[in-house]
Amino acid sequence: MAGGKHILGKPKGHHIFGTAKVGDRGQIVIPKEARCFYGIEPGDTLLILGDSESGLIVTKPDVLDQVAERILGNIKKENDEI
Repeated sequence: MAGGKHILGKPKGHHIFGTAKVGDRGQIVIPKEARCFYGIEPGDTLLILGDSESGLIVTKPDVLDQVAERILGNIKKENDEI
């Protein structure tokens, strides 16, 4: 199951890596396949985002940097076209 199981009916890139049980101290263990697939190493910092409708998102902080660059790039591009 390299890279997790692909979710049928979803575009390529959507995976299921299993489940994680919350311990007494609120900690979870990220499945090994997911850690390997996303390059998560011991000591890495992860960003936890939440939405009351969608739930939780666990991601590396650099993902937001990439999103911000795209947003700011699109704003600059739109301003340049004006």
